[in-house]
Amino acid sequence: MMKQEADAKVEEADKRLERAVGDKLSALAKKVEAVRGVREGIPSSTLGNSLLQSINVVTNNCISTPVAMEELDVAWKEYSLLQDMKEELDNLIGKRNSVRKVLAAAVDNYIQEVDKLPIRGRMDTLQEVGASLSAVFGSFSMEDVGDQVFEQFCQWKRQKQLETQAVRKATEEALESLCCWFDNMAKLLNLSNKTCVSLSDVPVSVDGLVQRAEMNLCKELNVSLQNNQDIKIVSSAFYKVMQQIQKEQNLLCSIQEKYLLSTLFKEEVLQRQDNIPNVEELLTIKKRIKNLRSQLRWKMVEEGSMEEAEEQDFAEIKKKKEEIAETRNVLFREISREKEEYRKLSALANDSFPELPLLYPEADLLSYMRTDGLVVKSLDRDLFCAEPLRELSARRPLVCTEFQGQRVVLKGYSVDEEAEARMLERATQYYRASAPSEETGLLPLLALFFGKSDPLVYVMVPYFANGPLRAVQKSNPLNTAETVAVMRGVALGLQSLHKFGITHGSLHPNNVFVLKRQQGMVGDFDFTRTTEQRISDAGMIAGSLSLIPPEVGQGQSPSPASDMYTFGCLLLWLKFSQQDPKLQALLSKLLRCSGRLTASEVLSDDYFLEVHFEQQL
Repeated sequence: MMKQEADAKVEEADKRLERAVGDKLSALAKKVEAVRGVREGIPSSTLGNSLLQSINVVTNNCISTPVAMEELDVAWKEYSLLQDMKEELDNLIGKRNSVRKVLAAAVDNYIQEVDKLPIRGRMDTLQEVGASLSAVFGSFSMEDVGDQVFEQFCQWKRQKQLETQAVRKATEEALESLCCWFDNMAKLLNLSNKTCVSLSDVPVSVDGLVQRAEMNLCKELNVSLQNNQDIKIVSSAFYKVMQQIQKEQNLLCSIQEKYLLSTLFKEEVLQRQDNIPNVEELLTIKKRIKNLRSQLRWKMVEEGSMEEAEEQDFAEIKKKKEEIAETRNVLFREISREKEEYRKLSALANDSFPELPLLYPEADLLSYMRTDGLVVKSLDRDLFCAEPLRELSARRPLVCTEFQGQRVVLKGYSVDEEAEARMLERATQYYRASAPSEETGLLPLLALFFGKSDPLVYVMVPYFANGPLRAVQKSNPLNTAETVAVMRGVALGLQSLHKFGITHGSLHPNNVFVLKRQQGMVGDFDFTRTTEQRISDAGMIAGSLSLIPPEVGQGQSPSPASDMYTFGCLLLWLKFSQQDPKLQALLSKLLRCSGRLTASEVLSDDYFLEVHFEQQL
């Protein structure tokens, strides 16, 4: 019995010995595959090689702050300080000109120094490096990682590289020894071929070779893995690189901005360094305007005398009318030149020569600047050949005339001295809202002037025959596409006003203009009246529909939301019998007591976007 147990144990031990080499080789093969995966996943240059290159980029060939930049900042600061001071004018002008010379020298030095810097190439390099690192490491933190982080990373990189090289060499040697053993064993066991390999050439202890290979593979795997300390070092280096890149990019942008500012200063201001702009050209134009006004009035008197003569000479009267028309056209051209000259001087006064209005009070530059050129003092009612618009003059005198080749309407307002300032303020606000070059959706104000022979203030606007929305709907109603196009323009006009904090309060069918049935425009309003007075006017109706918002009826002050309610009422009035689902949805957001859409939101509504997109196509 004991012998059988002993034989069984011996047999089991023999079986384990037969499987030992196979098991070890299988485990060894798995570890070889793992190491191969690690090597293929990490370039031969090892992790952090690209980061090391990036460190070299951001630490070498850096563009530092130009020496002239600090000098330029000091000069700009002194120059700006003196620009804001307007008392003691003569002394200030002398000081300003002196500082301007210093600034001019600083500008020249700065431009010359910056011209030598490879800013564009450096910015491209930083952008490329930052993008490549972000693609590998992701986002970065602005936390302070210290000043020694680059040195720590480089030291870690050297140690890691030496350690990796040593471990890889040992792994290669161990695997090479094992492969050599297998090669010799294969030759020895091959009975069909003669071999020069003998049993003495094959080491007996293959277990030692396998164990050595396994141990070195494990070491290489452990070296390839990053511990928390490694991750911290690499992350800190990455953060520092990105922080340096961002810092230098900000500096380069600042250098470029100052370069552009300096270039503009040199081009626009230095040409007048010791030569303050004067108003001689403006005063010359004013003299010509005065003479032309006198000539025009005299010719008009002569025409009146000819027409009242007992024996009229129609040929001479016609000739005189032609002379009057020509003189008027020349006068209006000079007034246009006067306005352009005012615009140039105003720009100079707002920029580099704030002393101009004080040096030349006779030019009355401050009056122009207060209203951005809306008030034109050279105009007068009797300079125009005007026709009364009786059908539209129920509330105030309206006349139609021509100005600089354009048909215009002159609206007369009776204003006392106390209300004049408020009217000018409202008109100027509207003028600024309608002034941008892009489409504003607002009826433009062409000019405002005071009558010299009557106590009226005149507002000049373009004339559109049969332009009011009420007249269009009465004669030939707009179809759906035309309605959307027109009301989109109205919404655009309200948006322009609301951006400037202006509530229209007078939006009704007679004050919305239709141009070629494809463009809507919000008309101006009575600048002599408050918003409360305008919105409660009896004319705020469309058909039988009241345009007055409910909150105004309850005593609240009008607001931009009030305009949007009135806008919704106009839209309902136009399309009452043809409401589609999108229109109904839009109206439900406008004709409510609170939470109405803004003008910008209306322009983004599906009801307007769809038709507008189709028109663009």
